[in-house]
Amino acid sequence: MSTITTTDVVVVGAGVAGLSVAWRASTRYGLTVTVVDPSPGRGASHAAAGMLTPVSELQYGEESLLRLSIESARRYADFAAELADAAGLPSGYRACGTIAVALDADDRAVLKDLHAHQTRLGLDSSWLTSRECRRLEPMLAPAITGGLHVADDHQIDNRLLVAALLAACERAGVRFVRESVERILVANDRAYGVCLVDGRELTADQVLLAAGCRSGLIPGLPPEVVPPVRPVKGEILRLRVPPEMLPFLSRNIRGVVKGGSMYLVPRADGELVIGATEHELGHDTRVTAGGVYELLRDAHELVPGITELPLVETLAGLRPGSPDNAPILGRSALAGLVVATGHYRHGILLTPITADTVAQVLAEGGTPELIRPFGPDRFETADRKVMA
Repeated sequence: MSTITTTDVVVVGAGVAGLSVAWRASTRYGLTVTVVDPSPGRGASHAAAGMLTPVSELQYGEESLLRLSIESARRYADFAAELADAAGLPSGYRACGTIAVALDADDRAVLKDLHAHQTRLGLDSSWLTSRECRRLEPMLAPAITGGLHVADDHQIDNRLLVAALLAACERAGVRFVRESVERILVANDRAYGVCLVDGRELTADQVLLAAGCRSGLIPGLPPEVVPPVRPVKGEILRLRVPPEMLPFLSRNIRGVVKGGSMYLVPRADGELVIGATEHELGHDTRVTAGGVYELLRDAHELVPGITELPLVETLAGLRPGSPDNAPILGRSALAGLVVATGHYRHGILLTPITADTVAQVLAEGGTPELIRPFGPDRFETADRKVMA
C-alpha cells in the first residue's frame, strides 16, 4: 500500500461546499489542500438552479436559518467578483430580483400569509397586484392573482460557479485526486486522512467531510459523529429561449400553483431553468415522466409561452437534507474531522458563508458565531450514541 504525501487538509467531496472551502483555505490561510472526488462538480451542484432567494424562499419554522442565508446573500456580489478574478472565468452572478406569484385565490392567500410573515421579520418585500406583476413580467399569465416582489433575491449560474471554483482552486495550487474514498482513516480518536478505493492512503492534519447526501455513507467514522444526511430528489428542466424571444423573463419567478411550489430561473444567455420536484426516494436519480409533466404543467399555468421553447435537458439531483433541513457546519466531536454538508435547498445560496466560516474553522480552530447554531454537535446526543 502506498501513501500519498501528507496535506494540511483533505476535502472529501467536490461540490460547491468542498470547492469553495478548499479555495478559501488555500488562498486566505495558506493551507495545503487536496480534494478527493471521482467527478468534481458533477453532483447536486451541477443539477441546481442557482437561486439566491433567502426572502422569497422563507419557510415557516426555519427562521434560525434566515440570518445565515441573508448574510451569505449579502456577501455574494463581492464573493462572485473575487472568484471571477481568481479563476479568469465568469462566475455567473446576476442581480435580477424575484417575483413570487399565485395562480388562484387559495394560492394568493398562501402568498399573503408569507408576505405578512416576511413583514413581521422586517424583510423587504412588496405586494403586487396581478396587473403589477404582468407589468414587470409581461409573459406571466393573465390568470395569476397577485404576487410578491423581492428586489434583493438574485441568482447565480451554478454551472459557471462550479467551473470558476474548479479553475480558482487549480490556480491556487489545490490538488485534485479523482478517485472515490473507500473509508475515512481514524486512529487514537482522531481522523487523519482517507483511504482511496485503490488502496492508497492520503493522510492529513484535518479531514473536511463535504460529500453532500453521501456524507453519512462513507465508512470509518464512529457512529456518533456520522452526519445524519439523507438524499432528497429534485427533478429539473432546462429550456432554451431563442435570441429573437429575448428577454423572455427578466427576473426569477417563484410560483404557488394549486398549493404546490415551483420556480423559473432565466439566464442572461437564454437558458431557462424550471424546477424542482421534491421526493424522498433514496439515491434514485432517474428522471420520471410524471416529474417532467408536473413541472411543465405548472410552469405553463404561470408562463404559457414556455410551450414554444425547446426542451434541452432533463436532470435529477440529490439534495443533502438534514433532520432540521439546516446545514451541518463546523468541527465534529472527533478530533481532526470538520463537516460541511446538509445544505438541502440552500447549497448554492450558502456558498460564500460556508467558504468563509469553514475555512476559518480549519485554519484557526474556533467556531465563528454565525455557524454555532448549525454545528454537528446538535445531533451528537447521548440518545443517538445509544441507538448507534
